[in-house]
Amino acid sequence: MKNACAPFEGKKITLLGLGLLGRGAGDAEFLANCGAHLTVVDVKSRSELAEPAARLERFSSVELHLGEYKKEDFMSADLVIKAAGVPLDSPEIKIAKENNVPVAMSTALFAKYAMENGATVVGVTGTRGKSTVTQMIFHALQSTKRKSHLGGNVRGVSTLAMLPEIEAGDICALELDSWQLQGFGDLQISPHVSVFTNLMPDHQNYYASMEEYFSDKANIFRYQHGTDFLFAGKDIVEKVAAMQSPAAPQVPAPIPDDWKLKILGEHNRENASFASAALRALGLSDEEIKSGVESFEGVEGRLQFVREVRGIKIYNDNNATTPEATIAALRALGKNITLIVGGSEKGLPLGQLVSSTKQHVSHVILLTHENYKGSVRLANELKSAGVAFEEANDLNSAVACAMKQTKSGTILFSPAFASFGMFKNEYERNDQFLRLVRALD
Repeated sequence: MKNACAPFEGKKITLLGLGLLGRGAGDAEFLANCGAHLTVVDVKSRSELAEPAARLERFSSVELHLGEYKKEDFMSADLVIKAAGVPLDSPEIKIAKENNVPVAMSTALFAKYAMENGATVVGVTGTRGKSTVTQMIFHALQSTKRKSHLGGNVRGVSTLAMLPEIEAGDICALELDSWQLQGFGDLQISPHVSVFTNLMPDHQNYYASMEEYFSDKANIFRYQHGTDFLFAGKDIVEKVAAMQSPAAPQVPAPIPDDWKLKILGEHNRENASFASAALRALGLSDEEIKSGVESFEGVEGRLQFVREVRGIKIYNDNNATTPEATIAALRALGKNITLIVGGSEKGLPLGQLVSSTKQHVSHVILLTHENYKGSVRLANELKSAGVAFEEANDLNSAVACAMKQTKSGTILFSPAFASFGMFKNEYERNDQFLRLVRALD
């Protein structure tokens, strides 16, 4: 995209939220290279944000205001770019809007300018399955040599910084969580091809109700046109249809029984049906779709087979941060499972997780930490159901305990909760588990 920097060059921009995952720093580097005058603000201290802050020190046009928010940073900017997870009703956003300063989000800005320059955007959301569906779509597109890009909720990737690579006719596959979709609502845009896999309780520590959560996710189709495509899960298609989107929602047909996937579980066959429907809407043939989904090897941290040690298969399902995600993994793996579970509270029901644990799991190892209120609640429910468990106060102890307890079968790390407290984020948890398992002898 030849004019990728034009919307930002010479503009005074406040970036609200630097974050630890690399996306914020990538956004800032791109904007600085475009000639923007950038103020990066975050409530975290400089020591907490040492790594991303260090990436920006070479730019004379970037000011870092870390550890506190200054009112003036939101009063005189040409644009405020809000990080995902910053509440829409935050005081800083209110100040910006009171001073007629536009507020946007980086992934939505990318989508807006990519579409205006002739690219096709495919957006995928849902409580579960969005990572797998998005990356399966991208993998299939890459397999057919179509020029495509992967962005959105992807670790370490600044989607905004991909703008210079975009050309007319390209396809952009975006994984979109509810927070990123707030930005689509602000700009009143939706993808050309939208996938809404399912809606389950999640992020109840952020949203006051499921309706608020759904409303943010509904931006994936709210501003579509009659020539666009919308695919929704069978459990939510009526709820989606009630919004009367210009693009009528379709439930994808199941993939044929003879399609052999490399990823386990009925939930992944359903994910493949969503990917197949989106790919068909993009013009791929059935042969190309079949080849693409069958050769897809999965996403790190999503029921990922890591290795076999002494006849025991070890799976990393780190990204399972809800009970429903862990239940799906248990069903996919069957019986005789040693489950490593536990984390920080999300306020979600645990009854079905306990029932599935009784049905599929032979040993439970519960991660405990002073901030892991979710583990405390799960411990109480396991005790009430008569399910024995052992406690481990760090991941190293949990893996060692699992290897000691497991004589045959499978070890599954599927937390069912968020990571905060013991870890900075779920990616640190993921990396630590992989290191520990790969070091086993």
